[in-house]
Amino acid sequence: MIDDLEDERRREPDFSLGEREMLEQWLEFHRTTLLLKCEGLQDAPRKARPIATSKLSLHGLIRHMAEVERNWFSGVLAGDTEFSYIYGDFADAEFSPLDEANWEDDLGTWHAESASSLQVAATHGLDDTGLRHGQPADSRRMPVVPGAGLEPARL
Repeated sequence: MIDDLEDERRREPDFSLGEREMLEQWLEFHRTTLLLKCEGLQDAPRKARPIATSKLSLHGLIRHMAEVERNWFSGVLAGDTEFSYIYGDFADAEFSPLDEANWEDDLGTWHAESASSLQVAATHGLDDTGLRHGQPADSRRMPVVPGAGLEPARL
């Protein structure tokens, strides 16, 4: 279980931290949690999809997080309109196929994107806005209007 995941690299942030420090530490906490769930596993268990109707696997989640880091930090926050998807530009490309996926390559890609995210974030304040679909976006203040195309799943 996740509560049993004890490791000195995984520490919950101190709740007396400032907003930015807490945000950065929570991101690192969750990055480390995913990494620890994958450590020590062979290729087959990392690529396994425990739920038959789901595309999710630990290996796929590592690839997905590389895409998330690139999209939100390089694409949205830095406003890089020329960034490209890592694993393909179709829905859920990072989740399948995994048959030929190389764990070390994908893990390295995620680490590189995470490092890039830290660099991009260091040059921005928490009140900075980014670009979403080429338009200015501030997801902290974006309204959630059911049926108007602004549901959280579509942001």
